Amino acid sequence: MSATLNDWLERLEHQHPVAIDMGLERVAVVAERLGVTQSPIARCVVSVAGTNGKGSTVAMLERLARAHGLTTASYTSPHLLRYNERLCFDGVTADDATLIAGFERVETARLAGEPISLTYFEAGTLAALVAIADARPHLAILEVGLGGRLDAVNVIDSDIAVITTIAQDHADFLGSDLEVIGFEKAGILRQGRPAVLGSRELPVSVSQRLEALGVSDHWLGRDFDHEGVEGGDWGWQGGSAQGLRYHLDSLPDPGLPLDNAAVALQVLGLCGVTPQPAASRQAMSSVALAGRLQWQGNWCFDVAHNPHAAHYVATRLAQRSPPRRRIGLLGVLKDKDAEALVEALSPAVDVWLPVGLSGPRGRSGEALAEAIAHCAGETLPAASSPAAAVDWLMLRLAPDEEVLVCGSFLTVAGALEALTAAVGDEVPGTQDA
Repeated sequence: MSATLNDWLERLEHQHPVAIDMGLERVAVVAERLGVTQSPIARCVVSVAGTNGKGSTVAMLERLARAHGLTTASYTSPHLLRYNERLCFDGVTADDATLIAGFERVETARLAGEPISLTYFEAGTLAALVAIADARPHLAILEVGLGGRLDAVNVIDSDIAVITTIAQDHADFLGSDLEVIGFEKAGILRQGRPAVLGSRELPVSVSQRLEALGVSDHWLGRDFDHEGVEGGDWGWQGGSAQGLRYHLDSLPDPGLPLDNAAVALQVLGLCGVTPQPAASRQAMSSVALAGRLQWQGNWCFDVAHNPHAAHYVATRLAQRSPPRRRIGLLGVLKDKDAEALVEALSPAVDVWLPVGLSGPRGRSGEALAEAIAHCAGETLPAASSPAAAVDWLMLRLAPDEEVLVCGSFLTVAGALEALTAAVGDEVPGTQDA
């Protein structure tokens, strides 16, 4: 009997001694055996690194490219509800057969000679690259996972590198020094290939790497920018690699950060595509990204799990008419700064419902309640899991109250599944017709 996708995923979770094993030595050997590093996997490859904004940048660039007639492939991580969400072709999630075929080829390659052990993420990345290479789309967009320099995605030499923002996150692996984090993110840069920088301020280490490689950099606020405010119509100006200047106005709010929307348009221009007004407006009005200010009734879901992302969420919620009460259903892993997260979200939350997350990195609801108390936040009784919190709220939530679900991908995924099961509505996914 053939292995199912779930069989493969369970196998990959246990085949390497540690879940995260930074370095490219092992994955590079298998990538060479697979042939994905010898020739381009797409006509143009874009790698996107950064602390926040990677997912929204990928989503908007992908939607813009399709609106302008390009075929696309995108690889992102992690997923919310189904592993298939990680790999999309022309906006549609990959089917099980495509993923399984990729895993089978990776398995054959890693055993073709001296056996090489791969992590779950490394095997998944290589399987995605194989599938993308087979399809050879006009544009492949690869979201870098943890860090940059030593991330499995960095085995590919991209044509355009994007760095969105740099802030503290994943301190256990990247540390807390922003200069060190910037150095790691800048590891995706390649000599002679352009870079798009999606933050108005970045660590000096990024600039040093740009200069050392002689990279042509395009910086938000200097070479391209947006005008207007979040939540309203806005304009954009940018340029091509040949120095042509572009300008668009009356763009609709994509419901995602405008800094990242501006980056996506700039990258499109560097891909050799002139951003067209009608196509750009259509793309911005139709882009969707699950788990980013995603509304289902009076429930809002956002995967913000660090202060920078949380501040954006609080700012966007402040633009809405305030409900009588907004409940923050919060679950935070123990290696995240829960107090800083609460501080950033507090302007948008009236009372907290702390929930426990399981697993080796999990934090109990009671421990989270203590962190909230340190910030003088009011809490409801802690729940053992996101699903338990949803069940509790479904019996008590008033029509004029809202719930903000955030703190972790695990929190959002668990609550989305529970709410969908309770109300019977289809949860919006990553597909975009």
